Order: sequence, then structure tokens, then C-alpha cells
Amino acid sequence: MQSPASDNAWLRAMPWVFVLIWSTGFIVARYGMPHAPPLSFLAMRYALSILCFLPWILWAGVKWPANRQQWLHLSVVGVLMHAGYLGGVWAAVKAGMGSGLSSLIVGLQPVLTAIWLSAVGGAQGQVSRRQWLGLLLGFAGLVLVVSRKLIEGSPGDQANAENLVYAVFALFAITAGTLYQKRFVQACDVRTANTVQLIAAFIVTLPLALLESEPMHYTGEFIGAMAWSVLGLTLGGSSLLYLLIQRGAAASVASLMYLVPPTTAVIAWLLFREPITPLTVAGIAVTAFGVSLVVRSPR
Repeated sequence: MQSPASDNAWLRAMPWVFVLIWSTGFIVARYGMPHAPPLSFLAMRYALSILCFLPWILWAGVKWPANRQQWLHLSVVGVLMHAGYLGGVWAAVKAGMGSGLSSLIVGLQPVLTAIWLSAVGGAQGQVSRRQWLGLLLGFAGLVLVVSRKLIEGSPGDQANAENLVYAVFALFAITAGTLYQKRFVQACDVRTANTVQLIAAFIVTLPLALLESEPMHYTGEFIGAMAWSVLGLTLGGSSLLYLLIQRGAAASVASLMYLVPPTTAVIAWLLFREPITPLTVAGIAVTAFGVSLVVRSPR
């Protein structure tokens, strides 16, 4: 058994571990996207993740959700946050949108979440002036981080009606999924909760994947991207996101998404030597300060 001190240390580290893992999503897309159509890749990712979770659940003797209503709520969250969000982002990138613009559009999630919480009110709807300032600063920093990619672009990095629809759909899907989980999903084991979500996402994604005509090429980069997608992003990142939403206020959890593009920029610099400009560094600092205002506990 872990001591209370180690438990507290893990709880404090959980948001930053999540950001680090989640930030590798665009890196995975860079490796895997050239070798597979987006929905086929995601359908395989969901299926393999389910096959990893099931033996773990059986070995640990974990209980499944207690009633049909919770199965339904978890399924809705799975469709929104797995099939909807990931499917939209990957489809947008495949349709020619660059990681800078796609991350900027999805980066509106904390603001949308705060607007909704302020509109509905209630215990979870209290978004203070300090938090609003942090949300706006975080988004401003995000713009600075991705500004180089937005300005420079590339031959295949463009926005059009198709990929904008995909990206905006992904934005609304993850925002709605975050709010829905916080409102309706009762606390249960993260392994069974994630498995129910993945089953629902797989059921929705598979028929659409079968309509894709592009074949999958099982190269080393494809296998590596798939392995990390399953073990790192789904078993690790998605599980941490579930726990964070269950434990924290929705606005504070959503604000962590602001830290994903800056962290991705640092990882891309380490792996691919993509340049980090002084503007990027300034954006990272502004984003981090903005998020700190959102997640800081009131005195």
C-alpha cells in the first residue's frame, strides 16, 4: 500500500504527467498519418486498447459500472471524447490542416467550458474573474506558440471548409464530453470506465472506417505510432483525463489543454529540431501563467 505522502505526490503530479502524455498526440499523428487513413487508424487503436484493458480488468477483479444508466453515460462520453474529438482532429489533419491551426481551434475548449459553466451557474459554474483572466491569457499564449506555424505554413498546411468543419466538430465534442462526464458519470474504476468508452467509440468509428478506401501500410513508423497510441495515449493519457475530470473542476481541467501545444512544441524541437523562437518561449510563459491563475486554489 502507498503512503498518504506518496498518494499526495502522485495527485500533484497527475496533471503534468497528463499534459506530457497528451502532448505527444500530434507527434504520433506525424508518424502514423502518412501510413493509414485516420478513422481506420483510430478504430484499430480502440480495438487494441480494449484488448489491453480486458485482461487487466479480469486479473484485478475490477467491478464494472453498476447499472445500465452509467453504461449509457460512459458510452456517450466515449463517443464524444474518443470518436468525436480524436476523429475530428485526425480527419482535419489528414484533410490538410496543420497542427498549429488545429491545436489553436481545439484550444478554444477552456473558454467554451467556462462560458457554459458561467451560463448554467451552480457549484461547478463559479468561474472567478481571476480564472477568466487566466483563460484569456492562456489562449493569448497559445496564439503566440503556434503563430510561427500559422504564418509560415507549408504546401499541405491549409484551412478549407472541410477541415475547418472537422476541427470545430472536434472542439465541440471534447467540450461537451468533458462537461457531460463531470455532470452525469459517477465515480467508478478508470479501467472499466475507459473500456466502456472505447467500446462505444469503436462501434461508432468502425462503420465509418470501412468507408475509407486508402490502405494501411504496416511500416515501422506505423507500428510505433500505433503502439504509443494504445499504451501511452489511451491507457495512460485517456485514463488520466478521466481521473482529472472526476476529481477537479471542469474549467480547471479544461485549462490544462492550453499547455498541450507548448509542450508539443518542445517535444518537436527535441525530436525533429523544429525551431523554438523567442515568440514561442514568450507564449509558453504566458500560457503557463494563465493556467496557473485558473488552477490555483482560492485563498
